[in-house]
Amino acid sequence: GIILVAINPYKQLPIYGDAIIHAYSGQNMGDMDPHIFAVAEEAYKQMARNNKNQSIIVSGESGAGKTVSARYTMRYFATVSKSSSNAHMEDKVLASNPITEAVGNAKTTRNDNSSRFGKYTEISFDQSYQIIGANMRTYLLEKSRVVFQVENERNYHIFYQLCASAMQPEYEHLKLGRS
Repeated sequence: GIILVAINPYKQLPIYGDAIIHAYSGQNMGDMDPHIFAVAEEAYKQMARNNKNQSIIVSGESGAGKTVSARYTMRYFATVSKSSSNAHMEDKVLASNPITEAVGNAKTTRNDNSSRFGKYTEISFDQSYQIIGANMRTYLLEKSRVVFQVENERNYHIFYQLCASAMQPEYEHLKLGRS
């Protein structure tokens, strides 16, 4: 398969916008510079051409940018598969990221928003190759973080978000209180 080595620059770069997505859309692998969008385009094209499932594996150390790369890939699929009549499903798939990050991400010494679990995201397409749904499975959740954190690290974001909202009437039944 195709292998792309990407380096996290720890800053925003102007190489992930819609213009870049459209530049890679429909291109053959190798016609343009190596990019996460080139990998996504090849998988999308192979799916359409061969009518077979495709996989993209994003791997790396903590802080390498795996979650961001996966998000860019989903955005690529959402953009290139979008129809003018039914774009709501793509928006829902992309909107699920903050929820999964709140429950499974935490502050570490290397990354303020580090995923502390593995993810397998399956994106479903219809016969015209538009996104119709997605399913995310998590595995290897770092359960020890719930009861213990290394110095200068935090528990999962969701705990801090709940505590910040403790005084809201809709959370009164949780009895979070203030300490």
